[in-house]
Amino acid sequence: MKSSLRRPLRSLTVVAAVVAMAAALVGCTTIRESRGGPGQRLDPWENWNRKVFNFNESVDDAILKPVATVYADVVPQPVRRGVSNFFSNFADAWSAVNNMLQGKFALGLEDATRVGANTLFGLFGILDVASEMGLEHHYEDFGQTLGRYGVGAGAYVVLPILGPSTVRDTAALPLDRLATPPAFFDGTGTQLGLGFLQILNTRSSLLGATRVIDDIALDKYTFVRDAYLQRRRSLVFDGEEPETPAAPDEAASAAAGAAAGNLAPPAAATPASAPR
Repeated sequence: MKSSLRRPLRSLTVVAAVVAMAAALVGCTTIRESRGGPGQRLDPWENWNRKVFNFNESVDDAILKPVATVYADVVPQPVRRGVSNFFSNFADAWSAVNNMLQGKFALGLEDATRVGANTLFGLFGILDVASEMGLEHHYEDFGQTLGRYGVGAGAYVVLPILGPSTVRDTAALPLDRLATPPAFFDGTGTQLGLGFLQILNTRSSLLGATRVIDDIALDKYTFVRDAYLQRRRSLVFDGEEPETPAAPDEAASAAAGAAAGNLAPPAAATPASAPR
């Protein structure tokens, strides 16, 4: 176990350097503007992203969804909940670190307390005794930490198997992965097994949600993209997104119309829905 703990720590310096370089690239990336919505303006690689999205859908239809359905039917819900709690306990630990990095010390301390309570009294996180104590989750990842310090989301990206992301979140992903259970165990088989179990358990919990999306979405790719970008922006700003001034041409048109008595001047700028 000690060697497995040292291995991720030795990798932190290299990964942090890669993340810093990628984050710098995000700030230098120019996103092509279009007449579409904010999601489309952040999706300059849409043609390629759609191909990866279709590949992921094929893999899901052929493998993940059927296996997740059998998993949900065969494995009792309390066991599945215990698996979710186990992985969530690691997420809480990483969330505590990111909350501290963001200067949200009270939330970081609460997350750390959750980890301690669930590890000591909840069978290493299988039981969520912290929630019974009134301690809530405050999930934060390194992508949110970068966004908190002004690193823009960059272009929208669809990753093979992993799904929606952005340049910033993709840059943060290696560091986030070092805080997941597979990184703390030796043996390729154990790591792959834990990774697959996490994907399978997560997919089984989303069976209902994906059925709803399939029923209501005219273009599933656009629906998923816009929902992901809006959610990530909301998470970065903790649900309190700043208002963004109107574009210069829009502001000029509104002022001219108001001067002519045709339009009332806007009371406030509308918040942007694209992620920071």
